[in-house]
Amino acid sequence: MILVNNIKTPLGTPEEAAVELVLKGLRIGRGEVKEAYVSKSSLDARHPPKIFIVSSVAVRLFSGEEAAAARCKDAVYKPDASFSVQHGSERLPGPVVIAGYGPAGMFAADLLAREGYRPFVLERGYPVEERVKAVERFWREGTLDPACNVQFGEGGAGTFSDGKLTTRINDPLCGYVLERFAAHGAPAEALRRAKPHIGTDLLRGMVASMRRELLQHGGEVKFSTRLSGLSVKNGRLTSVTTDNGPLPAGQLVLAIGHSARDTFQMLAKLGLAMEPKPFSVGVRIEHLQADIDRGLYGGMAGHPALPPGEYQLSLRQGDRAVYTFCMCPGGFVVPASSAEGEVVTNGMSEYRRDQANANAALAVSVDSRDFGGGVLDGMVFQQRLEREAFAMSGGGYQGCGADVGSFLAGKPGLSIGRVVPSYSLGVAAADFDALFPREITRMLRTGLRAFDRRLPGFAGEDAILTGVETRTSSPVRILRGDGLEALGVKGLYPCGEGAGYAGGIMSAAVDGVRAALRIIAQYAPPG
Repeated sequence: MILVNNIKTPLGTPEEAAVELVLKGLRIGRGEVKEAYVSKSSLDARHPPKIFIVSSVAVRLFSGEEAAAARCKDAVYKPDASFSVQHGSERLPGPVVIAGYGPAGMFAADLLAREGYRPFVLERGYPVEERVKAVERFWREGTLDPACNVQFGEGGAGTFSDGKLTTRINDPLCGYVLERFAAHGAPAEALRRAKPHIGTDLLRGMVASMRRELLQHGGEVKFSTRLSGLSVKNGRLTSVTTDNGPLPAGQLVLAIGHSARDTFQMLAKLGLAMEPKPFSVGVRIEHLQADIDRGLYGGMAGHPALPPGEYQLSLRQGDRAVYTFCMCPGGFVVPASSAEGEVVTNGMSEYRRDQANANAALAVSVDSRDFGGGVLDGMVFQQRLEREAFAMSGGGYQGCGADVGSFLAGKPGLSIGRVVPSYSLGVAAADFDALFPREITRMLRTGLRAFDRRLPGFAGEDAILTGVETRTSSPVRILRGDGLEALGVKGLYPCGEGAGYAGGIMSAAVDGVRAALRIIAQYAPPG
């Protein structure tokens, strides 16, 4: 195809206008065009009221694509790239087992099953249909199921999020992952956005659809089954242990997610090569979506062609960073605990992003200076914050809260003004200075003031902080070699967020595909 980038059209202009501009620039007529469409679009709202749609347009001709692309400075000729898989010839030493059915595990299992390897998936939580019931009961009643919650269960933690399909990695496999999402129901228009998102409501149906196809191709999923041990002989994996008994395993894709603390402990006890990993901690900040729209769009806020505004803000001081991430326009702050007596927050949006509030994590980077150099010290640091938050909020999984005005003034307090907290179990006034180490609250305040200069209203007095946000990424990294196998253990493939090699749905899915491709390239499918 020919891909033409940076096509600017005024807000409200139909997509066809961008296509016409490209065809004119390429100096080709409609009769030469096999297909032309907007492949990606984003907003340039840096200088409202002048707001533009910035598009990338894909064009396929009946012939002469490379010559036509040479006539336009913004055009790139892209030969079609096909996704092909070459099977190895070695015999599998045992079944292919996948531990964890979040994005990494799902996409590893999906590819392995379609290539005939009949993977056996272990998932400690429940199928997504039952998982939704367990999570909604927790959000409504405060009754936590430690086996199945926002962190554990089919689809992984991303199933209760904004469903963002964005990533900073530049990997050809991203296109493959998007195609697989589209095959299971992702809206085409969502995948053509510069920042695609599908929402937790649509993502749930896609997760179930991928499981059904897995089963059709001979794969198997064992729910309510937790990986509890590994057997290694002469440096090679031979079997795994679950809480429902042992299983033979020739290959194990370890896609456990960032909250499987018992699994981290088991792996550390076995002496698997691991190291502590920096991550971030902080709070959720919540504003009226209308205020965010005005801060981003100025007087154009409310224009029917504008989507709910979203932002990404960051600041570095020396070797410490404060930043926003997982921004959820028109969404909710949700209880995200996975263990009793611990408070954890997260953010979620549905596809329409039509709720009154916007929220995002406001987080500060932490490392061994904050929690120590032991392999599991970061995990222990997380647990301590979550347990202290539970105690500070009075139990019952209420969130710890403060209004931004009080927090910036250096005093605890929760005054509810225009912004009503969306956290379903209630928010109790908390003293974040007593909860977090001093450097964390200092950076949170620094970030609030700096971000308010970039996005007017960000540090509005009635914005709400709800804590704690601790599950930003895995606190450990499981070391692996160039072949993606764990150091010292053949047949063990740590991947995804839990292993420390991904940060979101897309990058985790891509890492799972990579692990599957390594197995496929070495071994033939079982007979």
